[in-house]
Amino acid sequence: MTLSKEKAGALCFLVLAIAYGMEARQIPLFPGDELEPFTARTMPIALSWLTGIVSFLLLVLPQREETDDILSVFRGLNWGRTSILIGLMVFYGFTLSPLGFLLSTVLFLIGGIYALGERRWSVILLSSVPATVGFWFILDKLLGIYLAPGEIFTMLGAN
Repeated sequence: MTLSKEKAGALCFLVLAIAYGMEARQIPLFPGDELEPFTARTMPIALSWLTGIVSFLLLVLPQREETDDILSVFRGLNWGRTSILIGLMVFYGFTLSPLGFLLSTVLFLIGGIYALGERRWSVILLSSVPATVGFWFILDKLLGIYLAPGEIFTMLGAN
């Protein structure tokens, strides 16, 4: 069996797409949505199908640089940086409720950009803060999706 980095990644994404598609079927629908063309399940199911098709094509189509050694696929990857980014994602998940969307997202982006190698604080701040505020503005003000300010700000009296 020949396995390359691309095929290993495609296999991981295929498994992820199948699991995501199975979970997307569990999303509850509002009463009366059974016959609607666009429901809460539509985009997750479409995303899982699209991801599954692309990853399947990457698996079956021929690649140039294939190897017989499975372990060689994982050599040369930056596992330290990957671990830091996974840790930042876990940190983001834990801080989203206490700190709120704005502060936890800014901290996550600052940490992620710094972990990826950018050291100029002007670039880090000018990319993380406007992106977060812009995304918050689109979600909260334009689309009307309420994003809680965070427990810490609620305790301080900001609502």
